Amino acid sequence: MNKKSILVVGSVALDTVETPSGRVEEVLGGSATYFALAASLFAPVRLLGVAGKDFPQKYLRKFQKRGIDISGLKILDGRTFRWSGRYRENLNEAETLSVCQNVLKHFPEVPGHYSDSPLVFLANTDPVTQRKTLEYLSAPRLVACDTMNLWIRTRKSELKKLLQKVDILIVNDSEARMLTGRSNLPAAVWALLEHGPKTVIVKKGEHGAFLCTAGELFAVPAYPLHQVVDPTGAGDSFAGGFLGYLSCCPRITPAMIRKAVVYGAVVASFTVEDFSTRRLEKITLQDITSRFQEMRKIVRF
Repeated sequence: MNKKSILVVGSVALDTVETPSGRVEEVLGGSATYFALAASLFAPVRLLGVAGKDFPQKYLRKFQKRGIDISGLKILDGRTFRWSGRYRENLNEAETLSVCQNVLKHFPEVPGHYSDSPLVFLANTDPVTQRKTLEYLSAPRLVACDTMNLWIRTRKSELKKLLQKVDILIVNDSEARMLTGRSNLPAAVWALLEHGPKTVIVKKGEHGAFLCTAGELFAVPAYPLHQVVDPTGAGDSFAGGFLGYLSCCPRITPAMIRKAVVYGAVVASFTVEDFSTRRLEKITLQDITSRFQEMRKIVRF
């Protein structure tokens, strides 16, 4: 099977996270990190990002062990991007305690050997950076992007320009409402389609996800877990499983996109079972396939 390379553009971070299950400090995090580790289970991944000289070598080795191309990960003088957050009993929402951008303010240009990347994921970062990245790419076959409430508040006009250039938008339900001003979620999704993307995927945490195009609606539940330890990175892992599966498809059809949504939900279900990327680092494609088959049984009627 001819697997197509995936370029991910986003943050590499050191996270401090507290949940009802415990607390961890200065652990591996970042939107590009979770996506890359998830997608690399399916296909070759190229990572574009920036870290400080304080970024632990052991984390770089984790990328290399998974076969991720980190020649686009620039190590600069200064400190790595840091995020600190807390989840209370409602694990669907994180309370951000602190954000230190540090070297993330100096995002690198796309290396020449990344310019032919056929699949691109613009992970959560400044939409100006996301749009500039696309200018360096020759002719990507598919572009997907994510965003967050910060950019919707502070870079809304830039974000709307970006949406005209992407094929798939992946957001959570509150972001969809915030971006469109529509309180009704289906109405918000239809409004997002009018901004440019051909497909919108809305993540709903423990309630699963749904996909919408101009012609159809598809929904998938979350995989039922006995315990959720840390939801951090679940959305980026979802995107990694989603695009990772599509990279293996000879043609991207509506049926393949629906199947990819299920793979995304499956990969995300592993991520939340432990802090940071611990669980994601241990799973195999066989583990994903097995849980995918379980999901098939759950939704069959």
